[in-house]
Amino acid sequence: MAEKLASIKGKTSFGRLAFGLVFGNICLLIALMTPGIMLLPFKVMEIDPKGFTTSYGLITGISALFALIAQPVGGAISDRTNISFGRRRTWILIGSLGGGLSLLWIASASTVWQVLIATCLTQMFFNFAGVAFNALIPDQVSVEKQGTISGIYGLGMPIGMFVGMGILTTMNAAPSFSKWLVLLIIGIVGPFISALFFIREGKVEIEKTKVEKPSIKERLNHFYPSPRKHPAFTWAIISKFLLMMGYFSVTYLSIMLVSRLGFSTEKAQSLIGPINMLGLVGSALASVLGGILSDKMKKQKPFLIISAIMIIAGLLVLAFIPNLTAVFVGVVILNLALGSFTAVDTALVSRILPNKLDASKDFGILNIANTLPQTIIPALAPLLLHVGGWIFFYLFLVACVILSIFAIRALPEIGQSTKVTELENKVLA
Repeated sequence: MAEKLASIKGKTSFGRLAFGLVFGNICLLIALMTPGIMLLPFKVMEIDPKGFTTSYGLITGISALFALIAQPVGGAISDRTNISFGRRRTWILIGSLGGGLSLLWIASASTVWQVLIATCLTQMFFNFAGVAFNALIPDQVSVEKQGTISGIYGLGMPIGMFVGMGILTTMNAAPSFSKWLVLLIIGIVGPFISALFFIREGKVEIEKTKVEKPSIKERLNHFYPSPRKHPAFTWAIISKFLLMMGYFSVTYLSIMLVSRLGFSTEKAQSLIGPINMLGLVGSALASVLGGILSDKMKKQKPFLIISAIMIIAGLLVLAFIPNLTAVFVGVVILNLALGSFTAVDTALVSRILPNKLDASKDFGILNIANTLPQTIIPALAPLLLHVGGWIFFYLFLVACVILSIFAIRALPEIGQSTKVTELENKVLA
């Protein structure tokens, strides 16, 4: 049997959906992203003061792999959870609850292995909820409005991190356990409110047609869309992966402040919040503006290319000006680029998805390009730093982002066929 999405029973009005997506996603990202920047590195330093660099790299690397696997798997499960309550709403609730309880384990952990397992579970569950939120856009929004709602939805990352860092900054003198507890409550309550009171959803109607029993190759193509038939999907993954390699240099920011600029861990902890909060203001503005302008101009690729150029500029500032002012400037530039890229990229991805029935699964696969750099950079950074120091580390990431521009050029623009040139198709094959 071949399956195709016929319709979805129960849709949310644009205003309600926009609010539900933004509010739920902000709360989810407060709980998912803020600990990794402001709590987890220092939790590892507390548990393993002598080997924290290795332990932190191990924890972030392995947990990011869990997130990588969780996104397509969780997406596929969400796509096939066809119940009257709603396939996306169901996994928003399950994912946020599981992620919040996992944060509680990290807060009470006393060994590196406990932090490792709990962080892996946190990534897995929150990413289950995250891909369900993502899939609501192609599920319920017309192509003409996807840029606008993607820009609004993109506010979740900068606002979530800004609010999360603001909360933790005001709680600076509070016990560490209290900080984790506040974040996990937000990570559960926010998505629950969004799913239960704002987002409407029902069963999907699936059109089935009789076909011959699929071959192994066809089954593989069902999980990962064929690069020959849907080349734009693969180009989107490549371009996002290479660009995010540059952006996620920020995952090593706290290590850089201590190792390169010579700050104490206490001083670095006090600086991380203000540095990122300033950058996230620009990211929020760029997200909304980028999404709205791309809809009005009916263009998406120029915004992606400009975002890549801005990330290159931010990395060069961090590479060649080793002082605190340059760190503030570089992070602001990186976050402006992230805001613009995230808004337009989400709209582009919603447009090129091969099959809306598999929207959450395919979003999960595409989000691997967002997650994998978070795994690679902590693992690769010690080697790059050993070979050429901090300048070499940043220049390597600049090279990745330059390559992303060539991949972006292969993507179809609004109104163009998602099947790119024959030459590009052969390269992908």
